[in-house]
Amino acid sequence: MDSLYLTLDFGGTKNACAVFVANGHGEFRVESLERRASPPDPDAKYDYATMLDLAKNVLRGRTPTAVGVSFGGPVRASRGLVVLSHHVAGWENIPLRARLEGEFATRVVMDNDANAAALGETHFGAGRSCSSILYITVSTGVGGGWVLNGEIYHGATELAGELGHVVIDPQGPPCVCGRRGCVEQLACGPAIARRARARLAREPSRGKLLRARIRDDPSLVTALLVNEAALAGDELAREIMQDAASALGFALGNVICLMNPQRIIIGGGVSNAGPHYFETVRTAARANVMPQLRDTVDIVRAELGDQAPLWGALALVV
Repeated sequence: MDSLYLTLDFGGTKNACAVFVANGHGEFRVESLERRASPPDPDAKYDYATMLDLAKNVLRGRTPTAVGVSFGGPVRASRGLVVLSHHVAGWENIPLRARLEGEFATRVVMDNDANAAALGETHFGAGRSCSSILYITVSTGVGGGWVLNGEIYHGATELAGELGHVVIDPQGPPCVCGRRGCVEQLACGPAIARRARARLAREPSRGKLLRARIRDDPSLVTALLVNEAALAGDELAREIMQDAASALGFALGNVICLMNPQRIIIGGGVSNAGPHYFETVRTAARANVMPQLRDTVDIVRAELGDQAPLWGALALVV
């Protein structure tokens, strides 16, 4: 009988669950996958109940061989403890691994979403040929995960890779972490939408294509619509996307100088922004490194897309 692996991805704006099947030859396939968008103000209780419901749907009464968990926020992976979620209330110091072991009566391994996705891309995606990669997820927030010599690097207190909370503009917008000008507040999806709303209010004669997409209702602005308008030729939207890409690239230049990774892989919803976005990220990164490092690191889009955390959760257990 094929081994059955259940994988869970707790996200800031959606939850996802998948069953992977091993064929006995070291290969895996997604047998079933379900996602559910979160309401505007979810909490931990909602997320947990939703995930159990999704798991029930994909398992269809079967017992998994093991469970892999990707969580969208800082965790203590060795203890199976969620430290907090920056975007969903009620997750502070929750022993998630123990709870899930009680639910499924099997082995559970967990890590944060960026670490999980980094491992997934290393084993199954854009990092297959690399010994050291940095994975960056740019979506509701900005997270990072290191894989060094094939293994996740957690750091001394298991919080390595928090690129989203590296300050690149001390006078910038306030961040949920209590400081100002963090990468997350300049480059993530909500930051793009927030900047778009401000620019539309300040520049009433610009952004015609973007205004048409939101029907002149600023509350409808999302990063996806800003990017769609940018790709359609809206100059204001293009400038907003370029600012976000430049902020991310500047931060990646600092990372390249510090760790000299073999490859940087960018995933998350904003990674779908298109070639101009990626070229802007690369240009900003090259401008912020010393000459000897300027052309040493590939910066590429994730191959696994928004399934990277699920594939990474699989990699955690296999």
